[in-house]
Amino acid sequence: MRARVSAERPPAATRARTAAPVERSMQVQSLVRSLAILNRLAAADEGVTLTEIARLVGLSPSTAHRLLTTLEQERYVHFDAERRLWSVGVQAFVAGNAFLKTRNVAGLARPHMRALMEESEETVNLAVEDQHEAVYLAQVECRQMMRAFARPGGRVPLHCSGVGKALLSAMSDAEIGRVLHQRGMARMTVKTINTTAGLRADLAAARARGYAIDDEEHAIGLRCIAAVIFNESAEAVAAVSVSGPMARISDARIPLLGQQVKRKAEAITALFGGRMP
Repeated sequence: MRARVSAERPPAATRARTAAPVERSMQVQSLVRSLAILNRLAAADEGVTLTEIARLVGLSPSTAHRLLTTLEQERYVHFDAERRLWSVGVQAFVAGNAFLKTRNVAGLARPHMRALMEESEETVNLAVEDQHEAVYLAQVECRQMMRAFARPGGRVPLHCSGVGKALLSAMSDAEIGRVLHQRGMARMTVKTINTTAGLRADLAAARARGYAIDDEEHAIGLRCIAAVIFNESAEAVAAVSVSGPMARISDARIPLLGQQVKRKAEAITALFGGRMP
């Protein structure tokens, strides 16, 4: 008798162990579906009807409504009863704003910097603008015998460095004017662009191709190619670059390196939660 009961109905402990993974799986499924709903609402310019949400995420209206109600209780979504439309709630903004406060551009960029170094076989730098100068935050050195070196914390002028010109290219004409008025255009080498008209033309070319070029303008024998990393307001927050000697970075190689740097800058921008202008 006991054997038959055991075969037909597992002991309570066994039933509990079996039920736990099933329950966890259902919870994960609900979470994935809820996130899909949030993503769809975030992509909508205006509110979305229940029917449309259900269609977009591939759920029945009843399931979508249950998940929306739960999200509404936690203020992640908002329901406009008059228009019968659902939209992103205030708590979603609060959670997103926490990311803005804690994100670290150097930490987010480093994996892409390492990948760029492997791709280009040149040294990769990350810099930000501070007090109208470019300040290096991080560097990933290449394995070549001859390589560029930029100490983290080191500063270079904006008008004659690759990262600096990339950052300048994202500024307005008025901002560029203020930088040049305050810092001047010191001639670092015979190739330094030291006229306002010449620099503005060079920055316009940088914007058109998506990357800036330092052609021995900061140091003789050294070339640098840089692109901008943007934030969620399409404002420049940093610049990433590859740098190396003229012997390796030839005229013919610049377009290839420029595209590599540009792609990595775009990838870091996306990871940072930014957008291209």
